[in-house]
Amino acid sequence: MAAPTREKVQELIAEKDSIEREIKELYDVLESQGNVGMDGPLIDSEGYPRNDIDVYSARTARHRIICLQNDHKALMVNIENSLHDLHSYERQQREQGESLPTNGASTAAIALIPFASIDLVSEGSPAANAGLLVGDEIIEFGSICTSNFKSLQDIATVVRHSQGRSVRVVTLREGKEVPLSLKPQTWSGRGLLGCNIVPLQK
Repeated sequence: MAAPTREKVQELIAEKDSIEREIKELYDVLESQGNVGMDGPLIDSEGYPRNDIDVYSARTARHRIICLQNDHKALMVNIENSLHDLHSYERQQREQGESLPTNGASTAAIALIPFASIDLVSEGSPAANAGLLVGDEIIEFGSICTSNFKSLQDIATVVRHSQGRSVRVVTLREGKEVPLSLKPQTWSGRGLLGCNIVPLQK
């Protein structure tokens, strides 16, 4: 099997970003139509199409959003698997003492740079159940790594699209990599994770 490449992962991430941009644009369309969202009524009290909005545009946007969200979920799984394969491949190369191809900097080195940390974990939360600890530094969160992390909104997007599904999270803890499986979901506390993530200064 051919070795995974950083370029391939970047292509997948670019595709993910494109889908997310289109989804946002479609939500803007729904907002412009009386902010009907995905569930607002498109017919009036008498059962006729509402005449104060463009019903066709709203229906089309909703259908396209559903299709794109399904594509996004499948793509996220592909990205996470590709990142995992890439990470494993580079670890194997390092253990064998083989040199890795570089593009200005080693992909392995980039992969090991944390981009955020955990400063709060609530008891009984999904984060606590996954084994996250205060002080953990994140080097992977699903499809997010230091090379493509821009803001906490990136993590929020992964969490939102992964509700009820396990997300691979890799942390640095006392200098060692700790892979974890985190399932975003509702619980007795706030949010879907029950932890506070803060970005690290690059």
